[in-house]
Formats: sequence, C-alpha cells, structure tokens
Amino acid sequence: MKFGETFTEYLHGDQEWFLEKCSHVEYKSLKKVLKTCRSCKPLGDSCKSECQLCDQKFFSELTKEASEINGCFSSRVRHLLDLHVASGMQGYLLRLRRYFKNDQQAMVLEGRMLVEYVTMNAIAIRKILKKYDKVHCSENGRNFKSKLRAEHIELLQSPLLIELAAFYLSLNGEKKGEFNEFSSQFSCDFDATPPVMKLRLPHSIKLEYDLTCAVCLVRSFFSIAFWGNIFCFCTHSLIYVYLIMLSQDVVFNSYALSCGHLFCKSCACSSASVLIFQGLKTANPESKCPICRQVGVYAKAMHMVELDMLLKKRCKDYWKERFAAERAETTKQSKEFWDAEAKYLIGY
Repeated sequence: MKFGETFTEYLHGDQEWFLEKCSHVEYKSLKKVLKTCRSCKPLGDSCKSECQLCDQKFFSELTKEASEINGCFSSRVRHLLDLHVASGMQGYLLRLRRYFKNDQQAMVLEGRMLVEYVTMNAIAIRKILKKYDKVHCSENGRNFKSKLRAEHIELLQSPLLIELAAFYLSLNGEKKGEFNEFSSQFSCDFDATPPVMKLRLPHSIKLEYDLTCAVCLVRSFFSIAFWGNIFCFCTHSLIYVYLIMLSQDVVFNSYALSCGHLFCKSCACSSASVLIFQGLKTANPESKCPICRQVGVYAKAMHMVELDMLLKKRCKDYWKERFAAERAETTKQSKEFWDAEAKYLIGY
C-alpha cells in the first residue's frame, strides 16, 4: 500500500474523532501541486532546480501546516501532562474540566494517539519533500527540513516527545507494569554512558535523546584536567574518572530551550547570565544556547517536569544530592543579590 493511501486510511480510521480538531498535512493537495508543476513542463525538458510557480504555494502551505500541527501537538500534550502532575486546587480544576474523571487508561490512550499523530504527519512531510526533490531534481526539499528545525517546528525534534516517554514510564512504574503494552516502546537508562532515552515510534522510527547536561560535562572535564595536572594522573586513570563523572551528569531539574537542547536549570541560568531564583524568562534576548549558539532560545524554555519526576523515582540518591546542591546555590545567590541591592539603596 502506498503511503498516500495509508495516510488517508489513518485520517479516516478509528481515530477520526480524535483528529477532527487537529490539523494535518494536506498530502493529496500538495501532491496535486507537484503534478501540476510536472505537467506544465514541456515533454523532455530538463527539470529546473527552482520552480517559482509551485514553490510559493507548496512551501508556504507546508510551513503553515507544520506550524499548526506542532501547535496542536504541543497544546494537547501539555494539557495531558498537566492533568498528570497537577495537584491541589489546580489539579481539581483541571479534572473538573474533564467531568470529574481522572481515567489513567484514557490518558495513556490519548498519549498513544498523540505519538501516532505526530509520527504520521512527520512521515507525510518527509515523503512529500522527497517527492518534491524528485520532481524538481533539486535539494530544496532537503534544505526545507533545515528551515523547519531552525524555526523549531520540526515535529520529531520536539522535547515533548521526551516528556511523553517519561510520562509513560512513570505511570507504568506507579501501576507496576499495568501499561507495559504502551510503555514498552520507550526506555530510559540513567546509568548508561551517556545517559539516554530511546523511543521506538510507529512505522519503525527510532529516536535517541542524550540526557547529559553539556554544561555539567564541560565542568567535569575541566575539573578532571585540573586535578590531573596537580596529581599527574596517567591517561588511563583520567579516562576512567571521566567516564565515572560522565555517568553522573544527567540533567537535573531540566529545561529544554526552544532550540531543543536540554540543560539543568542552574546550568542554563549560568549560561544565560541570570540567577537561578530569577529564572530563564529574565534572560537577555541575545543570550545564546551553549551548544548551537542560537539567540533568543531562553524566553520559551520548557520545564521538563515528567523527566525530572522519572529521575527522582529511579535515582533517588542522585536526585537528593543535586537538589540539595541547587537549593544551597539558589540561597547563596539570593542572599548575595539582596545584600548588594540593600547596599546600593543605603549608599555604602
């Protein structure tokens, strides 16, 4: 069965009720644009690398659809995760909106449908871009993927997939394997070198996410180099110590910047030159991601609550140690900041 038929069957299948309020790739319409472009060229004429007649409609429409799909996926995943982690009055109000229901089976099913939703649309975008390049004998379709990543609307790069996986793994742990059927496609190993989360999505798509904090890793590296110079450690000893410290640099109280890179909150605040208690929202718009060097990535940073909850459950001692260290650093920064403010106001 061709993908176009598979995609149409998915849109009008059992999940049609779920997809009614969701945007999706207009795969057939985009194929018609490419067919029109192909038929308007004289027979035997060589393909051009650019076709202004269809490019304007094709890429603008695909950008719009990818943005709408990403927005729909993000809003629905955030709402689902809010229901899972909310407590007190907030949790009560959220569940009130779902008619007093807190059906975890329904939450798991919704999460599964969201994973399939984003996967099918990501495949549709990949297929139609490949078809575009074939028709035009160009690499514009491949370059368009880079544009989607730069605009943070590349579907399979969303940090919310990590949050969904952590949600499944946490919920399965709470229910002692009750949701093995759904959670088996996700795995997370905090003790690996480097720590990693693996996702096996529908249609044989496999994703891996490195859960190492790059800032912590750099600090560990320089710390090893410093002590190595003092004590003259041999190369093998340094490598051994490095591997040990690498396994301890799992992101804690993690935040995903809008470029998709993960960092500990304290490390991200340090990179953005803001204090921990001030938060990433106060970062200068010109502040850059420590890895990709993109600017303006801190304003919409996302707190990875589910990932932190999973880390707390699986690595209790490590989580407590990091929590105490971050709390002490936050208290220290807060005291120094307000002492400086008081001295400035008093005048000495």
